[in-house]
Order: sequence, then structure tokens, then C-alpha cells
Amino acid sequence: MNTVFITGATSGIGKACAYKFADAKYRLIINGRRSERLHSTALELKEKFGVEVLPLVFDVREEKTVFEQINNLPAEWKNIDVLVNNAGLALGRDYFEEASVDDWNIMIDTNIKGFLYVAKAVSQLMAAKDTTGSCKGHIINLGSVAGKDVYDRGNVYCGTKFAVDAISKSMRIDLLRHLIKVTAIHPGAVETEFSLVRFKGDAATAQSVYTGLNPLTPEDIADTIFYCASLPGNICINDLTISCLRQANGIYFNKA
Repeated sequence: MNTVFITGATSGIGKACAYKFADAKYRLIINGRRSERLHSTALELKEKFGVEVLPLVFDVREEKTVFEQINNLPAEWKNIDVLVNNAGLALGRDYFEEASVDDWNIMIDTNIKGFLYVAKAVSQLMAAKDTTGSCKGHIINLGSVAGKDVYDRGNVYCGTKFAVDAISKSMRIDLLRHLIKVTAIHPGAVETEFSLVRFKGDAATAQSVYTGLNPLTPEDIADTIFYCASLPGNICINDLTISCLRQANGIYFNKA
């Protein structure tokens, strides 16, 4: 039975991925910071799909904890086939000179450093597999259209997603010798808690981001991620950018 590890699984794209992979009878390791939400999700998945679920409560920003949790997985859970490296966030939409340094630090620590910690720990487990000549695992990194085009007041958030794009390319090269696939998925506007977090609970501003768009759903992205993960072992989609009909990229929209 295949095993998938999903970070940021308590809401949005991460939670949608958990349901998609559970429906396909994968065993799941799910991660999140919010213990009550994570354990509730784990129980839902077990009851609805009859699959094994291992919830791991930790913040990807905490380097020591990330490596301890992953390196100390029970032996039967260390054979990870797919990593959905999803945990990330945006904070603030401010002009550069007016932006919060605290917001910058949280985004850098989560979107770059936390992303790296999880990928490194899981890739080490994948590389150690004895599967001569065949795929040892698949790492799917969640980027953004903000990592393809810089937009006004996006500054550090865009920078973190450009980093995800560049690091994904580097990982693909470095992990090639282990036959580990690396896919980067770059979604456009997806209606989740993302904007509510970015605008710090301002629901009206958060909702205005999606007005007139018919945005993507978390399930749209989960379907795409699952498609990439379910291809034959000799096929890897390296890079995929996805937007809704009324979005061209990170800058241009045609709102109704």
C-alpha cells in the first residue's frame, strides 16, 4: 500500500489532498500545527475511507522538531512514496517600505526554511530505499503563480515562492541520481483560508480577491496533484502552473 505525507493538512489544498489520496486508499501521514483540527481530520479520514492515518502535530518552522518527528517515524511508516510539501502562507499585502518585518520572517521561515526541512528529511528516507532501477519516491512542492511573476505589494511573499521554484529545480537535479521525482505545482487564485490569513482576518478584503473570478477550488489542485502522483514510475511532470479562466498569471485578471 502506498503512503503519502501531506504538510499543512488541516485546511485548504492540504486537506483536499488528504481526502483525494485517502479515497485512492493511500495510507496517510498528515501534518499541521492545529492539534484539534488535525486529529479531527484524521478521524474523518479513517471513518470515511477506512485507511490508516498518522497525524503529526508540529510547526514546519521548527527545524529540530521536523527532523525528530520524521526521523523517529515508526519503521512501518518510513516507506513514504509521495510527499505533498504544501505548508505555506502569505502575510500582508503592503508596500515594501511599509511592510512588517515580523510578517517577512514568518513567511521566510515557513515557505522556505520549513519547506526545506521537510523535503530534506523525507528525501533522505526516500534515497535510502532499496529499489534499484525504479522510482524511489515523488516530492510534490506547492509553489504559486507569485513565484513566476512579481506583483505590486507582493515583495517577500513573491520572493519565497520564487525560491520554491528555484529550489524545486535544484532538487530535481540533485535527486536525479536517486530516481526521486520532483514536481512543482504553481496555483493561481484558489479560494481557501489563504486570503483570510493574508489579510489577518479581514473577511471582506479576503473575499474581494475572488469576486468576479470563479476561482479554483482546493479540490481542483488536489485532483491535479493526484494526477501527477499517479502517473507511471518513468513519467514525471516537472513543473505545472494552473489558473482559473479569468486569470492569466499573477498580475492579469479579467473580473466579471
